[in-house]
Amino acid sequence: MFSKTKKTERIDAEQREQYEYARRRIKQKKNLMRHFILFLVGSVLLIIINPLLGYGNNFFIKDWFIWAILIWTFIFLVHLFNVFVMNKFMDKEWEDRQMEKLKARQAERMAELQKRVDNELQLPTKPTDELKKNELNNPLPPDVE
Repeated sequence: MFSKTKKTERIDAEQREQYEYARRRIKQKKNLMRHFILFLVGSVLLIIINPLLGYGNNFFIKDWFIWAILIWTFIFLVHLFNVFVMNKFMDKEWEDRQMEKLKARQAERMAELQKRVDNELQLPTKPTDELKKNELNNPLPPDVE
């Protein structure tokens, strides 16, 4: 009850990965909500600044704040699309599948290269018993000519 040793629960790798994924998703959604609030406040400020205060009347575009809000809306929609649509298709499982495909391709390529190297070098094939006899009879390295 009052022992000095604390019992700490170990989290296995899969649980840790799920936790990290959930943490990243929550952070993405939190940033999206911040963007939305900033968009609303900024849009209201742009509407107040131009028509009510008369700031920007001498610009070459009369209602420039509308264009600024439309561009900002487009950027927000891209952010929304990225968080809710793209992450559905390209989530952790998709990354794992892509990683496995790339590893398999790399393994095939390495096997192909190894086969080419083996074919080009054509190492001598002596029986191992004969090699051991020669090494026992002559412990010195062969003469280089």
